[in-house]
Amino acid sequence: MKSYIKKTIEKMVSIARPSRTLFCGFCFAIFLLVSAILTGLYLPTFHFPVGAYIEIPKGASLNQTADILEEQGVIGSSRLFRIYVHIFHGDTSVVAGKYFFDTRLCLVNIAKRVTSGDYRTPRVRILIPEGFDVTDIAASIKKEIPNFNSKRFIELASSEEGYLFPDTYLFYGTVTPEEMIAKMKDNFQKKIKEVDEKIRVSKKTERDIVVMASIIEREALTSADRRIVSGILWKRIGLEMPLQVDAVFDAVNGKTTKDLTLKDLQTDSPFNTYTNKGLPPGPICNPGIDAIIAAAEPTKTAYLYYLSDSKGKMHYAKTFEEHKVNKSRYLK
Repeated sequence: MKSYIKKTIEKMVSIARPSRTLFCGFCFAIFLLVSAILTGLYLPTFHFPVGAYIEIPKGASLNQTADILEEQGVIGSSRLFRIYVHIFHGDTSVVAGKYFFDTRLCLVNIAKRVTSGDYRTPRVRILIPEGFDVTDIAASIKKEIPNFNSKRFIELASSEEGYLFPDTYLFYGTVTPEEMIAKMKDNFQKKIKEVDEKIRVSKKTERDIVVMASIIEREALTSADRRIVSGILWKRIGLEMPLQVDAVFDAVNGKTTKDLTLKDLQTDSPFNTYTNKGLPPGPICNPGIDAIIAAAEPTKTAYLYYLSDSKGKMHYAKTFEEHKVNKSRYLK
């Protein structure tokens, strides 16, 4: 009897041994699968493109989005991404736009961002000083945003000179020339509304005020001097005298006062205020609100001439003879 029981047990053990091996193998396979899934979900890819901008096109499907992210190295498996988003966010939850990845992220966090529109694009502070022209502005933007298309900006903005309001702006690193111009023009419209009444009282057009302001911005530094210079220049126009301002030559030939020659003063250009009477055909730069107010509210004086010395201090004269004395005294 004991022998029979022993044989029976041995037989059962021999039958159970393969089953146990199979079960252990199955459990190990499940473990590997779960580990692979968890790794794919919670560990960033080895070659994660830190600092990259990745665009999800408008109308892109979940499948297309997954393929883009995998191609860019942001995720390791487009299939796992699709399954995860489908289960937890839905097939139509992807938000189009440009995403900035400043640090390594796992698939779960990436899915959360692209389904909520969390672009994380850093904003860049750009200072545009008063008196900058379109070329100056393009250079300032390019300095802060190296990938900015400054050539395209200059092409589009050249016709907007004078209306790109100088200010401190916050832009995303993906800003386009079109977006930059629109923002600056919109800012100009908001600021000019603050002085609408002053312009109306001046009985001059907004265009003339902006053109004059652009000259004043380059000619004088302080509010008081700007108003006095404004009064002098409007007086010259009233007397049908040429404005004879040097600031316009930056737009004519790129030269400043100290570099001008007598030949330069005879340059054939509609912006040459030595050979043409009245205002130039357009602004020479983008003036700030102080210069615009000065153009609309000039200070009336007996002066007809002015100059600035090497320190920027203004010296005024009523007659040309007095002006010549100032030139010999302050422009050595």
